[in-house]
Amino acid sequence: MWERLRHLMRKEFIQIVRDRRMRAVLVALPAFQLFVFGYAATTEVVDLTTAVADFDGTQDSRELVRQFASSGYFRIVGHVPSAGAVRDLLDRGTARVALQLDPGFASDLRRGETAVVQVLVDGTASNTAAIALNYATQVIAQYNRRLVAPAGVSLRAPGPAASRAAAPGPGPGAIDLRVRAWYNPELRSRAFAVPGVIALVIMLTALQLTSMAIVREREMGTIEQLLVSPLRPLELILGKTLPFALFGLGHLVVGTGVAVLWFGVPIKGSVLLLLGGTVLFLLPALGIGVFISTVSRTQQEALLSTFLVFQPALMLSGFLFPIANMPAPIQYVTYVNPLRYFVSILRGIFLKASGAAVLWPEFAALLVLGAGVLTVSLLRLRRRLE
Repeated sequence: MWERLRHLMRKEFIQIVRDRRMRAVLVALPAFQLFVFGYAATTEVVDLTTAVADFDGTQDSRELVRQFASSGYFRIVGHVPSAGAVRDLLDRGTARVALQLDPGFASDLRRGETAVVQVLVDGTASNTAAIALNYATQVIAQYNRRLVAPAGVSLRAPGPAASRAAAPGPGPGAIDLRVRAWYNPELRSRAFAVPGVIALVIMLTALQLTSMAIVREREMGTIEQLLVSPLRPLELILGKTLPFALFGLGHLVVGTGVAVLWFGVPIKGSVLLLLGGTVLFLLPALGIGVFISTVSRTQQEALLSTFLVFQPALMLSGFLFPIANMPAPIQYVTYVNPLRYFVSILRGIFLKASGAAVLWPEFAALLVLGAGVLTVSLLRLRRRLE
């Protein structure tokens, strides 16, 4: 059996190397996806175009505007003379944020009263708007700390960020709040995103290659030659899937190297545990690919079916959107998504140094899903071959 399997795998590798399109799918496409998604999958927002309506025109108001400009988050694109001009800039998209300081801003501060600052954001991109408000809150809190210590006055930003804006420094009756972010101290979104991108690349490649393997033999007319050979159906199936499992492990090695050496994402956990989790993840991924090959008649149909499966798996994996924020029925659907568990494994090993004692539920889920999906797919393919 192993001798026949070795020859079939050798034939599969030769066929892959000779096919230019297959080489592109195996090498160029995963590398392109890793770099593009690695740079594009970020929640950090910088260079927010900001309009300023400083109706107070005092040194204190200008100092607050300078603090916004020097924060690195906001880029002042103009000073407007009226509230109508602010609305016009936001309507046209020239500015995504507007900072408005009404007359009496400085005098309120001098009297020790609460001064009000209005921050307007373009809410059509809700995630960017929320981040912009958070940045504005931080800038105002920093400005506020400078005022509270000597004068006991405060600055307040109205709206959703108002409760977070006033952040007085420590003093009599004040709270000294010190915040630390574990696992990702700099809160780099790329450190959060890149491990998930590795999972996406491995799954997409495994689905594409496996789903087209049997279909390609059928289109080329070589499937009959394999069926009349001494190969048993199980040997044929293993010979068609094991090469792609090895390529999946190769993509893990390359993706991990790019993450660590290029993007600077540390891998704090066990490399062997990461390898074991990838092997378990490949079981359901390859099984889904085999199942697609049994219901597809052409490579084009197999490719379209692959994306039909991949897109929902991506959306329900927790890579883009937190699963806890999804409706309860959708959360139950995510339990049959192997990508959900693999993304959790990668992030746990890369960022948290999680061990088997923490990740065993994800490993167990992948083992159960892999055994079930692979068994059903192989039985279906075996019946078709026979």
